[in-house]
Amino acid sequence: MNKMNIGNNVFIPMPVVLVGANVEGKANFMAVGWITRVNAQPPMMAIGINKSHYTPLGIQENKTFSINFPSIDMVEKTDYCGLVSGRKTDKSKIFKVFYGETKTAPMIEECPLCMECKVMGTVDLPSNNLFIGEIIRVYADEWCLTDGKPDFKKINPLLFTMPDNSYWAIGEFVAKAWYVGKKLE
Repeated sequence: MNKMNIGNNVFIPMPVVLVGANVEGKANFMAVGWITRVNAQPPMMAIGINKSHYTPLGIQENKTFSINFPSIDMVEKTDYCGLVSGRKTDKSKIFKVFYGETKTAPMIEECPLCMECKVMGTVDLPSNNLFIGEIIRVYADEWCLTDGKPDFKKINPLLFTMPDNSYWAIGEFVAKAWYVGKKLE
């Protein structure tokens, strides 16, 4: 066996999103790399956010949040939203903000794909809170759709890896899921 033990602090590539919440009546956004789909019907997403951050105050207050998928051309603004706190900086000023059905989950017009979520539950973890949100509405720019569905090659989302703390772009199409493995049957 040529496998090496490299410890336990290794992460898989994750999409980087901008999570939006109204905090104290003002739109705020933060960069988040810990995000995943957690339920099919109703559709739900989960985001992991350190308890020390400012944005969770708005999520807890309004029971809503948004998940905005920036493309790679937004890397500087996205990284900036991870560097500065909404406690001291009005990050909403760097984006065109819009609201959907909930009226309390600010979204970013420049992001090709935005999800408006209603909090369904919160898991209290040692350092983070895991917010589970039902997707209420999804808003997408027409140019990033193929057959009415988000085309991630067109969106060209940011990916994030840890512990090297690097941004990456999505790669090439490899195979169709739940199909390619049928060759082995």
